[in-house]
Parts: sequence; structure tokens; C-alpha cells
Amino acid sequence: MAPAAQSDRGGLAAPAGPVGTQAVDRAALLLVAVLDSPEPVASADLVAASGLPKSTVSRLLSSLERSGLVQRTDDGAMVPGPVIADYALSVRPEDTLIRMAQPSLDQLGALTRETVNLAIPLGGEVRQIAQVDSTYLLGAVNWLDQPVPFHCSALGRVFLAHGYPLPAGRLPRLTEHTLTSRSQLQRELDRVARQGFAVVDSELEPGLVAVAAPIRSADGSVTAAVSVSGPSVRLTPEAIPQVAAHVVEAADAISLALRPQPRHDRAGTSRKGAA
Repeated sequence: MAPAAQSDRGGLAAPAGPVGTQAVDRAALLLVAVLDSPEPVASADLVAASGLPKSTVSRLLSSLERSGLVQRTDDGAMVPGPVIADYALSVRPEDTLIRMAQPSLDQLGALTRETVNLAIPLGGEVRQIAQVDSTYLLGAVNWLDQPVPFHCSALGRVFLAHGYPLPAGRLPRLTEHTLTSRSQLQRELDRVARQGFAVVDSELEPGLVAVAAPIRSADGSVTAAVSVSGPSVRLTPEAIPQVAAHVVEAADAISLALRPQPRHDRAGTSRKGAA
């Protein structure tokens, strides 16, 4: 689609392009303006912002309304329609995260050849919601939907180091190497916060090593994490620095992908309802 152009009236004009696509471009422009507004948008405001004739805007809005993409309030202003609402309700928040993260997960898997996981904190545990399988047979595990404790996993320590509360009660010892002292764990969390990634060796399972890094939302808060895990015979102390660099790079790329991308200026669209 061609980029939007400024109209003579100071608002947004529909993107220039072949005549056959012009109606679609113009309708899309109006729909996005309605979706972007936190309040109902008056038709007159859409006319002013788009620079389109009033009759054209009216015709396009009627078409969008028949399709259920927009609907009118009692005072005639436009809001998102039932089709948009149904779609929004059908999509889990993590679905968007997985879709945005998948290219970076795939690249991380290709670089390390180890198991790659994307995780979120859920109900006092780590829940892994996407995985790229290892190319090796040794150490290949399906972690999807397997709840993992915070205190003895690299993913969990990333969340703890960035403000998520440690569940109350005794910290269970899963292996002979599991940290069960809260003071020792806090020192490790301080290290995670300083260096930007967590490393856990044989604390969740004997011989399992994992490296994880935080994924940040637009406001800087940590909402997810990405990890690489594999057997200690491959993820040796000598290999960890390079793997950690790859994990941090992937986490940063996903964080960037999750930030809202700037669109063409729609400042001319009023945020107020119908007059």
C-alpha cells in the first residue's frame, strides 16, 4: 500500500495508488482512525482528518458498518464494531507475544541448536508458551505448558530479579544443587539484575543448564523471558558467555518488536465524540 499523503485541508489523505485500490485504502484509513481513538469519533472529524468529501466518508462508513467493522453510537459517532470486538476477545494476550517473538526464537534456535523457550509468569510459576526444539537428541525436552518453579529455573530468576514476588513458604529442593536459602537466592537475583541474564546449572534437573534474559514491554517492565537450555556436556562454563550474548540479543529484539511502531500522523482526527 502506498504511503499516506497530506491533504490540502491539513488532515490525512488516502494513500495514492491505482484507482482499483483507492476505495480500500480510504476505508482502511477511516477504520484505523476509529480503532486508534479511545473515544467515539464524529463523522465530521473523520472528514476533516482524511480530507475526503463528506459523501465519500459517509459511503465508506456505511460499508464498514454493514460489515460489522464499525458501528454508530446513539449520537452518530463511530466506534469499533462487533466483528472487531469478537476478534479481540478471541485472541489471548500471549498469542500476540508468540507471533512477535517467533522470528527471534527461530534465529536463536539456529544459532545455538539448543532448546529455546518463551515464558511468562503465571500463578506463581513459570509457564512456557512457545518452544523451538533442539537439533540434538540428547537433552530434547518438551517444556510447553509444564509449570516450573521460580527459584530454581533461569526463566524464573529473571522474573524474580525484576520484581515478581517469590511465593511464600519453603523453597523445594529438586536436586542436590537447588538453592533453598532465600538469602543465597537474593544474592543470585542481584547478580541477575546486574548482568542482565540468569544462568542455572543442575538446580531444576541434574545436568540441565539454562540461560535466560528478560523481555521488556514498552514501559520497561519485564513481562516475559526467553531461554536456551540443554545438557551440561554442551552448555559448559566456556560456552555460557556466547550463549548468554545470543539470548540477550534475542530478548532485546523481541522487546523492540513489542513496542508500538509509529504510524503516519493522524493528529487531525479528533478524540472527541460527536458535537
